[in-house]
Amino acid sequence: MAPPRSKPPRSKQKLGVLKLEIPAGRAAPGPPIGPALGQHRLNIGDFVRQFNERSQSLEPGSPCRTEISYFRDNSFIFEIKQPPVSYFLRQAAGLPKGSQQPGREGAGSVSTADVRRIAEAKLAELNTDDVDAAMRVVAGSARSMGIEIRE
Repeated sequence: MAPPRSKPPRSKQKLGVLKLEIPAGRAAPGPPIGPALGQHRLNIGDFVRQFNERSQSLEPGSPCRTEISYFRDNSFIFEIKQPPVSYFLRQAAGLPKGSQQPGREGAGSVSTADVRRIAEAKLAELNTDDVDAAMRVVAGSARSMGIEIRE
């Protein structure tokens, strides 16, 4: 019989995970960050300061998906992920948004090299380790936005 697993101390028991999309370097204590953290009794000022420091290396204003794990003692840890594929595609195509009717009307185009660059940037967060498979995922996102892929 295996020995019983020890539980973490009560103060470090994970209570939950918050998922927010925050512009890089532009976190502020107002909505939506303040209310989301405040209802879980987390220190909003500490989070804003730490997030802005850690997201300085990213392009200012790029949307960063952030997962915040919070614990019983009101402490937290967070992970900043890359911006979504759609953000990279819109940047590469120079578009403010995708097509209103994808498949019927095009919104723009990106090169295969752009698709490869995006796939390599997002590889760690996609459901594959193969760059070619990641390129197919990015190409599918482009298609759903009405963005054509050119050679």
